[in-house]
Order: sequence, then C-alpha cells, then structure tokens
Amino acid sequence: MRELLGRYRFLFLAIVLFLATVLLYSYNLRQKTATTFFERAVLTFAAPFQTGIDGIADTVTSTWKNYLWLVDARQRNIDLEKENLELRSQLQQVEEISLQNKRLRKLLAFVDELDRSALPAQVIGEDGSNWARTIIIDKGTRAGLHTGFPVVASSGVVGRVIKTAPDSSRVLLVSDASSAIAALIQRTRTRGVVRGQGEKLSIEYALRDTDIQVGDLLVTSGMGGVFPKGLPLGLVESVTKDQFGLFQKVTAIPTTDLSHLEEVMVIVGEDR
Repeated sequence: MRELLGRYRFLFLAIVLFLATVLLYSYNLRQKTATTFFERAVLTFAAPFQTGIDGIADTVTSTWKNYLWLVDARQRNIDLEKENLELRSQLQQVEEISLQNKRLRKLLAFVDELDRSALPAQVIGEDGSNWARTIIIDKGTRAGLHTGFPVVASSGVVGRVIKTAPDSSRVLLVSDASSAIAALIQRTRTRGVVRGQGEKLSIEYALRDTDIQVGDLLVTSGMGGVFPKGLPLGLVESVTKDQFGLFQKVTAIPTTDLSHLEEVMVIVGEDR
C-alpha cells in the first residue's frame, strides 16, 4: 500500500486538488448570481467527472439499499416459513381432534342403542405375535373393569376383557383362535359358534341344510351371558357344503377393523 501511494502520490494529490477546486467553485456558484468565464470553463471541464462520481455514489447507495432489503426479505421469509409450519401443525392437531370426535360420537351412538352402561377407553397397545391377538386399553380395576366384560366399537364386537390391572386391561379379540362367541345369521336366525381365524372368522356347527348366503350379517345371539344380543360380528364371505357331513364350512370378515382400533367401549352394566 505504501509503495502504491509513493508511486502515484502526485496523481492522487492532483485528483484531490481538482475535486477541492470543483467543490469550491460549486459552493461559490450557489452564492453568486453570475459566473465568470474561468468558472464556467472549470465547471464544464469537471462536469463529466462530477457526473461519474455522482453515478458511482448512486450505484453504491442503491446496492447498499438492495442488500439491506434482501437481508430484511430473507428474515421475513424465514419468519413466514416458521409461522407456516406452526399453522400446519395446529391444523393437523385440529383435524386429528375432529376425527377423534367423529369416532367417539359414532361409538356413543352405538352404545346408546344398546341401552347399556359403558365406559370409553383408549387402545394403548397390541399384541402383534401369531400366538395371540389381543389389545391393551387404558382402563382397569380402578375404573371398575373386571374379566369377562365385553368390548365393542361403533362397527361391532371387538372382544372381551381377559386380564385386568389397576390402570389397564388386556382384551382378547374376536379374531383370536381361542375366542368363541355364540352367534346367529341375522336374516335366517341360523345359530352357530363364531371362532377366530386370524384375520377372519369361522362359523361352526351351522347345519348343512340351513340357508346361509355370502353377505349375510352375523350377530351375537346373547347366549352365554357375555355379549348382549344383536351386536354385529361379521359378514359372511364364503359358504362351502361338502357332499357328506352335518355342517357347512362358513367364513366371515369381522365388521370391525381390528387392526386400526383407537377408541373402544367396555360394556359394564346390565340392560337399563
């Protein structure tokens, strides 16, 4: 830097003196009503330089303003994106609450039709093994639950309570192989026993000569004293009649989607 100043010091000095002269003449022109020939000549000669300096100054000022505007715009953009994420999260929460309210209203309406006392519960766990098909709910003996209580959803039977703890209970699903429920075909009143087959149900002891068709609704018969009469169990999927034998082979699909349970009702009271 020192070498540069030493090499071009006369040029720098000339530029400084020239600018000082221009500024002095500009100031004098503002104070006078008339200009001399020499002043006009100096101003005419200096005009291009002054225009260039003004242009550079305007460019620097404009660039600085644009930079500040971009910085401000970027910050506003960040703030807007953050606000947008928060609003989306709130909207998703509202939608989830709305869906839950719809499910609960359907569940309450279903229980009201039964005219039985029931306790709502949330599903908090499930057994994903091939040996048992059960779920865990967030109500137990503190809420008055006992083994054997039937558990339902808005679309029909879920299962029955088989184990209880103070604040939770295990429910055996109707699709479990060890589950057996007395049932009947709603259309023809044909009786049988519904057992779990994993994802599906089977109807045992349905006599071969009885009328059972695909699409028939299976409901609880009320026999056995566990499930109230008339609760939906499943829809008949297939009917097979062997040439020999007393009973038909009937499979059904549960009316309740047992793999996506979130809220259930535990029936805790007798008929009102």
